[in-house]
Amino acid sequence: MTGKNWHAAPASEITKALEVDAAAGLSEAAAAERLAKYGPNKLDEKPPRTFLERFVGQLKDMMIIILFIAAGISLALSLYHASRGQEAEWIEPIVIVLIILVNGILGVMQESKAEAALEALKKMSMPQVRVRRDGTPRVIPSAGVVPGDVILVEAGDVIPADCRLLESASLKSNESALTGESMPVDKDARDEVPEQALLAERTNMLYAGNSVTYGRGVAVAVATGMGTEMGKIASMIASAKDGDTPLQEKLAQLGKYIGMLALLICAVIFFVGIMSGLHAVEMFMTSVSLAVAAIPEGLPAIVTIVLAIGVRRMVVKNAIIRRLPAVETLGSTTVICSDKTGTLTQNRMTLVKAFAGGALRSIDPDKPDAETACLLKLGTLCTDGTVEIADGAEKHIGDPTETSIVAAAMRAGITKDVLSSECPRAGEIPFDSDRKLMTTVNVIDGKYTVIVKGAPDVLYSKCVSGDIAAASAAGDEMSSDALRVLAIGRKEIGALPEKCEPDDLEAGLEFVGLVGMIDPPRVEVKGSIEECVGAGIKTVMITGDHVVTASAIARQLGILGSDSEALTGRQLAAMTDEQLDENVERYSVYARVSPSDKIRIVNAWQKKDQVVAMTGDGVNDAPALKAADIGCAMGITGTDVAKGASDMILTDDNFATIVSAIREGRGIYDNIRKAVRFLLSCNLGEIITVFVAMLLWRESPLLPIQILWINLVTDSFPALALGMEMIEPGIMGRRPRKKEESLFSGGVGALTVMEGALIGILTLIAYYVGTRSASLSNAGTALGETMCFSVLALSQLVHAMNVRSSYSLFKIGFLSNPYMVKAAAVSTLLVLAVLRVPALSRAFKLIPMDAREWGIVIALSLMPLVVCELRKIAFRPKERGI
Repeated sequence: MTGKNWHAAPASEITKALEVDAAAGLSEAAAAERLAKYGPNKLDEKPPRTFLERFVGQLKDMMIIILFIAAGISLALSLYHASRGQEAEWIEPIVIVLIILVNGILGVMQESKAEAALEALKKMSMPQVRVRRDGTPRVIPSAGVVPGDVILVEAGDVIPADCRLLESASLKSNESALTGESMPVDKDARDEVPEQALLAERTNMLYAGNSVTYGRGVAVAVATGMGTEMGKIASMIASAKDGDTPLQEKLAQLGKYIGMLALLICAVIFFVGIMSGLHAVEMFMTSVSLAVAAIPEGLPAIVTIVLAIGVRRMVVKNAIIRRLPAVETLGSTTVICSDKTGTLTQNRMTLVKAFAGGALRSIDPDKPDAETACLLKLGTLCTDGTVEIADGAEKHIGDPTETSIVAAAMRAGITKDVLSSECPRAGEIPFDSDRKLMTTVNVIDGKYTVIVKGAPDVLYSKCVSGDIAAASAAGDEMSSDALRVLAIGRKEIGALPEKCEPDDLEAGLEFVGLVGMIDPPRVEVKGSIEECVGAGIKTVMITGDHVVTASAIARQLGILGSDSEALTGRQLAAMTDEQLDENVERYSVYARVSPSDKIRIVNAWQKKDQVVAMTGDGVNDAPALKAADIGCAMGITGTDVAKGASDMILTDDNFATIVSAIREGRGIYDNIRKAVRFLLSCNLGEIITVFVAMLLWRESPLLPIQILWINLVTDSFPALALGMEMIEPGIMGRRPRKKEESLFSGGVGALTVMEGALIGILTLIAYYVGTRSASLSNAGTALGETMCFSVLALSQLVHAMNVRSSYSLFKIGFLSNPYMVKAAAVSTLLVLAVLRVPALSRAFKLIPMDAREWGIVIALSLMPLVVCELRKIAFRPKERGI
């Protein structure tokens, strides 16, 4: 007998296979022997990664590797100059190493998803459990349960292991966290379940981590620890690998390009120098210096900080980001695979329709008609569930079908406490899964009144009065809308019998009416899905619930239409991965699926090069949350397991928050592109300046320390301010960008080259004018270098304003981003400090300029604004969205 078919075998065969007497349980000696064999009943714990391991993991990024190489080369240059008695530049390697450290520490601060999820699963274990040992019941730690233990459960208990029922009485289990089934499942030890039954259909089994909501039972443990269904989920979470986000892939690609460019520059400059007869060692050092200058040292840290800024902004919008790159991934989402229960729906059964007085009607929650009010009163008296108000919110205790009736009555001003005191219960027959009825005897107006509630088909046969034909038609109509339907009947009796028997009390009833309930969609979800459609994003429902219920909810929300289909877990299991990959776009609803099915669906979409977001709240969602490009867990109703496996947590459990987060993610990606474009165009300007000057004049117009100052100090503040830009209008009207789309698509690459060339040409003009003026006054190249540095630094600050938007600055306003205004002011002051403070100007080898020279510097520095504004006017129609 395998662990897969415990549900298909008779209970007697299972106890025989497990070598246990159901009446006596295991002996302590046998239990100890099995504990040694199978291990404690707990999930395997993965050793937490040390700080050093996490930090080293952050250093594998391509841009960080490039920075390491740059720091090493810079250090070698400094050592070389020091060995020759020349002034060594120690600042550059130190600053680059500091950048690497800051970037690594920021990354380490993000928690490991797998470790957090496993820790949450471990905490779900029940600390104590009742078992039979040596013929007597006793309480033992949950970790001590072994296969073969006979376990006693009742309402409120959390199930410690996967168990086969031996006995049951009106037993119900809440399995929503494991299977997605929104309603408690009836469990019966006598049920014969086929071997191929899905997890949610195994009504003679109890599963670890779920809870008993009603009744009692005796079961034998068949799997513990990692052998349970919960343990299998833990294994899937632990084995799932974190893939790179689209942004990480693009930055890695960019790092490779920059590395190749740096090597090319080294080779060209070295070759040109040798051909010109310059010293080989000096030319090697010069070419390496220029290669280091080509690297945007601040880019990794700036991208990380821009993402962190996005995280802070999204917290205000009820979304907590657990992994920084997930912010950008949201913006490229093309498919949202959403769980139904608690995500698209409210995860609370709600009474919505009633058949009373011969008519089917929607229930007015505040002012029900007299017939419906009478039906609600009788239904409330015949329930064991209660509804409490705690901190202004409803707290439902008991079976959800019962609490939905109690809640509907309470909203109509009929409270159960008052009703129970006015009409006290004198007798009862508890619900039984065989009878499918519950009966109470209440004293109403001084008379004993029998109230019966249960399955319509069963109750109809017990009634001797009432319009059963009309009720049956109304019940069918409600069932077709995926409503769960209960019937209510009553009769008066002259005296309370000594013993309440179903044959006596549940006969000769007067039919009163029907109530229909459903776990309704969240009010705001339909509008959010419509917005997703407009943004080119497909929503797919994946649930463990019944296909009829799932399809009805999906049609209401606009997920399931005439051009899409619903698929059951059984149908999905019959499909090969190749068949699913080929047809995945046809299906918008998946019902009765297992955790592994959810991963198959996510993977099938990913094979179509789609960026998949998975939302959910249950344990059953955790593996798929981790497998998806971005996992979104619910913050209120979500289990700790789901939260631990997610990239993002929605603190308001609102599907609409996802749409807001996607909009924010698209805006953040735009802003990162702007920052990358700004930094690379500035670096390209520096490369062109030094490269052309070396070709024309055999000398570099910029010192390494000057380039480093501009890259790390002058440029960094505006680049960060670009990360705070407002989201461009109409951003949700765009189609999602393709996963393989480059950072430089849509003309951004050409703009970067053009703008870099412009900055380089303007800087060379400044150097030429400065050196020509200096030669007339015998001032050497110092004035040219000073004017070159000034134009390069100030023109880049002006250029930061150009990059802010594809719209004209005169349209969006120069002051519309206060962060950019402050960044430009701070950076300008830093440039002026280097130029005007004697100690700093000497360190940077700069000299003072007169009014004429300042005029030339300012005029040249403003040219990027003039050229880019003219370009926006001339080419705006072709560059919409850039």
